[in-house]
Amino acid sequence: MNKQIKSIWIESEHKGSIVEGELEVNDNSDVIVTFVDSSRAIATFFTYQNIEFIRQKNKKTGEFLNGTFFWASDMVIVEKINRQEIEEIVNHLIVRGEFDHIFKKIVEK
Repeated sequence: MNKQIKSIWIESEHKGSIVEGELEVNDNSDVIVTFVDSSRAIATFFTYQNIEFIRQKNKKTGEFLNGTFFWASDMVIVEKINRQEIEEIVNHLIVRGEFDHIFKKIVEK
């Protein structure tokens, strides 16, 4: 796969961290990659700490069978959510040919 990236949009850069979260380490964020050919793809990045935060919240609220499981489509789990790490991961996935297995193509209607 030899796709050239035009831009990477990171939701947390525009909206800040999630409610009660801590930017970079307890956060989740949609990431949209736009390629030079105008095609786009999306995945949601979660930090390891955020998964535990969500699990504890779900235990209290009863969601996901009281926190006994968690899932999200097109999920990538990372140490931190910041531009440098996300760009590194996206480039790594493209080089390894794994990008299309993880990111979901955005179909324009």
